Amino acid sequence: MFWMQNAFDQLLDATILHLENLKTRGARFVSVSPKSLVAVSQISSRSARPNPLAPRPANRPTVEQRPAGPSSVSTIPERSELRSEPSLLPTTFPPPSTIAPALVSLNPEAKAAAFADLHRRVMPCVKCPHLATARKNVVFGVGDINAQLMFVGEAPGVDEDAQGEPFVGKAGQLLTKIIQTMGLSRGSVYIANILKCRPDTPGQASGNRKPTPEEMQTCISYLHEQIDLIGPKVIVALGATAVEGLLGKTIGITKLRGQWRTYRGTPLMPTYHPAYLLRNQALSEKRRVWEDMLQVLERLGLPINEKQRNYFL
Repeated sequence: MFWMQNAFDQLLDATILHLENLKTRGARFVSVSPKSLVAVSQISSRSARPNPLAPRPANRPTVEQRPAGPSSVSTIPERSELRSEPSLLPTTFPPPSTIAPALVSLNPEAKAAAFADLHRRVMPCVKCPHLATARKNVVFGVGDINAQLMFVGEAPGVDEDAQGEPFVGKAGQLLTKIIQTMGLSRGSVYIANILKCRPDTPGQASGNRKPTPEEMQTCISYLHEQIDLIGPKVIVALGATAVEGLLGKTIGITKLRGQWRTYRGTPLMPTYHPAYLLRNQALSEKRRVWEDMLQVLERLGLPINEKQRNYFL
């Protein structure tokens, strides 16, 4: 039963995130077609076994509905409602392979439209006024929105802020080399950051600073949406800040790197940021990062030749 509950939790997290995003944009109701309501009622009838842990009054509806012509309009529930009332949820679930395609995946046209809408909302963002006034460009992300592999870094630097694209400076050039050595191309993966704006550096002529927890918390929902839409098979977190932003872990990257973690059901590999390899060019450190990439290739089921296996030995 564990795998079924895990799959349902993943689906529930995605649903909650979508509803929360709608609420932040001012939505109070969602339209539900009669066909969808029938499907939900059928699921409810198949899973009508009472849940002794969460009794609810028989006359209380699971979704508040108001007539609206051909569709019904349902109020968007609070996160606490979805999480705290198991009787809202079915007690039996289909396998994950039948859940995700039917309820999470989008067709190519809808996916591209959703990504374009996200881009439209992110670009004029001024949620962090101090960053919005200091930046030159919002750095949204770059790559294939259907990528199997996604790299997540910390925040834009001066080069990225100038060009509006992540990982284009010296660290980005090294990341591109790593991707190419894996047998992939920069255009075949997706690259993004925890923050979409360069952290401001008042009084500094050069250099970068780590994003604050408040800045990460404010911006992270955009990255969550990107990951949900892309649906990568593997995520690589580049550096401790990326791990902290995605997993909430503040453990040093030295202890975390090379050990698989999970981001909402997606395998996540923490590794050193390319900037670290520019500062410490010891072959032993390069080999550690490369071993992490070999694990990523294996998880993706991609071929690895002997030359690749023996890099930096």
